[in-house]
This record gives sequence, structure tokens and C-alpha cells, in this order.
Amino acid sequence: MSRDYELLVIGAGSGGVRASRMAAAKGVKVAVVENRYLGGTCVNVGCVPKKLFVYASEYSEKFKEAKGFGVEGQLNNFDWPTLRDNKTAEIGRLNGIYNNLLDNSGVEILNGTASLKDANTVIVSGESGDKEYTADKIVIATGGWPFKPEIPGAEHAITSNEAFYLEAFPERVVVVGGGYIAVEFAGIFNGLGSDTTLMYRGEQVLRGFDEGVRQFAAEQIAAKGIDIRTNSDIASIEKQVDGTLVCQLKSGEAIEADAVMYATGRRPMTDGLNLEQVGIKVRDNGTIIADDFFQTSVPSVYALGDVIGTPALTPVALAQGMKLVANFYDGDTTPMDYSNIPTAVFCQPNIATVGLTEEEAVKEFGDDLSVFESSFKPMKHTISGMPERSMMKLLVQTSTDKVIGAHMVGPDAGEIVQGLAVAIKAGATKAVFDSTIGIHPTAAEEFVTMRTPRG
Repeated sequence: MSRDYELLVIGAGSGGVRASRMAAAKGVKVAVVENRYLGGTCVNVGCVPKKLFVYASEYSEKFKEAKGFGVEGQLNNFDWPTLRDNKTAEIGRLNGIYNNLLDNSGVEILNGTASLKDANTVIVSGESGDKEYTADKIVIATGGWPFKPEIPGAEHAITSNEAFYLEAFPERVVVVGGGYIAVEFAGIFNGLGSDTTLMYRGEQVLRGFDEGVRQFAAEQIAAKGIDIRTNSDIASIEKQVDGTLVCQLKSGEAIEADAVMYATGRRPMTDGLNLEQVGIKVRDNGTIIADDFFQTSVPSVYALGDVIGTPALTPVALAQGMKLVANFYDGDTTPMDYSNIPTAVFCQPNIATVGLTEEEAVKEFGDDLSVFESSFKPMKHTISGMPERSMMKLLVQTSTDKVIGAHMVGPDAGEIVQGLAVAIKAGATKAVFDSTIGIHPTAAEEFVTMRTPRG
């Protein structure tokens, strides 16, 4: 039976675009459906604009650092509309690039909202009405979307999506959440001049990261002026006549703010896809159940990226897109390897990690574990006078000498740990690290000079 497309992808985010382009390059007839913007969360309301905001938030501290080096200067003004609009212009440029990438690859872009009619048919609702398209294979790559808890006044709060487009910059902001998005935005607001409170209902921010890293990072973040309130949550939000928001906490305390941002999690974007009617199974949290090669419970329908509950990272979705196409058209039968995925948190100071946390290593290896750890003041701050410190940690399986985890809190952590990720993925031992000559003077050389395990 002849169908409209061999492959139809729903969602033009990182994974969807990569899968579409890779398949089209092999001569496959491909279409991608998108109802919002090309590039998905990462390009539009995620990693790209966030990193641009992080850069902006670091300048105020650089002025403070400069004095110790004899450089006198002051921050005269911060113009939020300039930052916001320059960021938006850059996102527009990237949208155009993604459009060209798809066009030049021979991928047809279908503008509209997709829903599944059956195992091989997608209905696309657009400005000109509904149209049906058939495909041999359908890939769902719709990603995730931030959500707010259902509390009185939640409509007055924003999420990370709206934070990129605020009409006015808030003088006082409450960021609710303890994950990396919450921690990053608290750093952004604080660095740009907001009186910032980071509120988390748990015991410590950055759950899931190495416990030592969590504690150390929280101390450094608080030292920069962010009011971290753990074991704390908002019961309701009330908007005053002057626009001020009053957060009534569950403890009975009240906090006033000009903006409240929730970063308490993301949900899979499956609204309107008709998954249940078609027979596609999902988990209790709404993520689509897919096997090692992204096939759902309906054999002709596949899913990848954040929507299937794997690590919600752009490089993971990109790798999944390539793996999917390799499996479809190149006979690749090797499942995705999710071990040793490096990741970074672009707070101040940065956090980066790869491999096991100490807690995971203890659980897996018990006493067969050596921990190498170092905490120090970066060379720059010996003159800047700033109190910021860095931390580095290596985890080694003692019996094999294999490095099984690396963690860093400090400037450029992401740039440094990316290289370590290659070494750990390659199976490097501590002896290999020790025999590597360091680049001096850098913070990174600490990773090859730590010799004594922690007692």
C-alpha cells in the first residue's frame, strides 16, 4: 500500500529534526509536523536562551572581581529589554537555520497540530483546516512542557517559558523548585540584580546529584546572595492592586515578590495526540513506553526524546534520533547506551558531572571504592578577593583502578568535564589520570594531580 510518507515525525525539536534530516539524507520521504516553533525547547525556551542569560548575569560579579586587579569600573545600568530582545532576535535567526536545514535535507514541514487517527494516519490541524497524512512509520518527538502546581493564585506565577519574555524585569523574585532549572534561573535573576529567593520543599537542592556536590554548591550559591529556603513551599499566591505578589507559605510566613517562577518539573507533551485511542501505552507520569529502539506498543509508532522519560537532555534526544534512523535503515541493532552521560548546571559557580555519584558508587561497589576530593580557592580569586571556592571529585573502583565518576563545582566546569567524559567513556584508570601531564596553571590540572584518597 502506497502511503504519503515513509516517515512522519511529530515535533520539530532536537530529536525530531535530527531524525528527520538523517532519514531524508538516506533518500527516505519524510515530513515533520510542528505547531509552535522549529528547534523545540532547547533552541526557543531552554538551553540556548538560558545560556545567553547566564552570560549576562555574570557581568556584575566581574566588575567586583576586577578591583583586586587594579581595574576600576562600575555597572551603571542593566537594560532588560536590550537583553530580552537581542536574545529573541538570536532565537529567530536559529529558527531560520532550522527551517533551512529541514528544507535543504528534503524534509517537508507540515505546520499544524498533530493527532493520531490510527497506526499509520496522522491528522494535522492548521489554519486551512484538518488534513490527513499516512506514513509507514510515525515518530512522536513532542518533548516536555513545564507545569505549575494547582494552588490558589497559580495563574499569577510564571514558568521558565515566560521568564524569557517578561515585560519588565522583577526587582524581587521567588523561584520555586530544587532542580537544575530552578537553580540556574535563581542565579540568572540574582546576577542581573533581583532580590532572589530559591524555595524548595525538600531537604537540599539538586536532588539526584552527588551529595557532596549538592552541599558544596548550595553553600557557594547562598554566598552569592541567593536566599535558599529548603523545607519550604507556597500555599497560595495573592496579587495586590499594585501588581505585587504575596506568597503565603505553608509555614504561615508571607513573602512579597514582583514575580514568582515555578520550576517544579516538566510533563510530557502528549495533549491531543489520542495515544490511548490508538493503543499506545504510557506510564503513570504520562511518558510514553518505548523499547530499546523507541518502538511503542503500536508497532508502526515510535517515540523518542523527553516524551519517553529518558534523561531530558538535548544531546540524548539527538543521539536517539540518530540511533533510530540507524536502526531503521542501516541495520543497527545496538541499543542506546545511557551510561556515563555528562551533564552541567549553569549556575554560579557551574556544576558538571559524569558517571556515578558517590552514593551510587557505594551502593554498587561498597568498600571497593576510593574517593579523591579537592576543594580550593581558584587562582583568580586569590587576588579578586571573592570568596568563591571550587570543588573536584573523582570516584575510582579500587580493585580495577577504573575511574567511575567525576564531579566539579567551579568556573567552566562544563567545558572541563566534557573532556573527562571522553576518558571515562573510554575506560580510563586512575593510573592514566595520574600519568597525564597537567596544564599549568589551570583548575583542570587538579583532576590529574589528586593522589591521596579521602580517609
